[in-house]
Amino acid sequence: MSDIIASPSTRRLARDNDVDIEALARRLGRTTIGPEDITGKAPAPAGPGGDTAFWDVDHGQYGPVREEPMSRFAQVAAGNLAAAQALIPAVTHHDRADVSAVEAFRTALKPEAQARGVKLTALAFHVAALARCLRAFPRFNASLTPDGETLVLKDFVHIGIAVDTPHGLMVPVIRDADTKGLWQIGAEIADLAARAQARKIGPDEMGGASMTITNLGGIGGTGFTPIVNPPEVAILGITRTETITVWDGDTPRPVPMVPLDLSYDHRVINGADAARFLAHYAGLIGDPRNMLI
Repeated sequence: MSDIIASPSTRRLARDNDVDIEALARRLGRTTIGPEDITGKAPAPAGPGGDTAFWDVDHGQYGPVREEPMSRFAQVAAGNLAAAQALIPAVTHHDRADVSAVEAFRTALKPEAQARGVKLTALAFHVAALARCLRAFPRFNASLTPDGETLVLKDFVHIGIAVDTPHGLMVPVIRDADTKGLWQIGAEIADLAARAQARKIGPDEMGGASMTITNLGGIGGTGFTPIVNPPEVAILGITRTETITVWDGDTPRPVPMVPLDLSYDHRVINGADAARFLAHYAGLIGDPRNMLI
């Protein structure tokens, strides 16, 4: 009796390809063999082009169900997300930023914001900070060619803003964000978000982002792992600000901190660079005067 663990279909595949499964297991130093060991190819990911037959279940046999068709928009987004998750070796780096100064600055600017008719949200500061970070760390403002052999470095900074809408997630883009002030960024965020909700965003307003921000701060959570939105090589997630106790010597001090989640394509960015990027970003948020220079 063989000690090698392999499914009947894998053993049949080995026979069809004239592969000695026992010798292969010894060569690999394993006791478990899968079909990819026989063919030398990784299994196709589930989803478009993958084998999802085992998902085809009659759920009605277990209780009442109802069906809701996926919109074409949602189907396209689902396919892109599945491909990104399957093909990009992504890592998420987590950090926090002190938002005391940002909130104080926003409070001081409220009279001017009302006079201008612009709601200056915290997201405007995040867009401004990310734009400056992308200039300081050009490898994050890049795209990898499909063959994985060339890095395209961009000499523009466009920031995508993920917007949750009734018809699915949309990502309108703020163009040349590094050349715009907080008031202009704030106005563009409000305009793009409103038109996304009304489904009045054009295709030319949704492509070509250097990097995307996905903000769950208005909903909740302490952190998450956003999926990189190709052809971008990184994405920044933001969740709800929380009060953290920081110690000044023996004195505790409550500090409002925003959790930051940076997912990145490990083929292009290494962990040390991601840590430095997010530390620089946290420094900009911690002292918004740096964004006014």
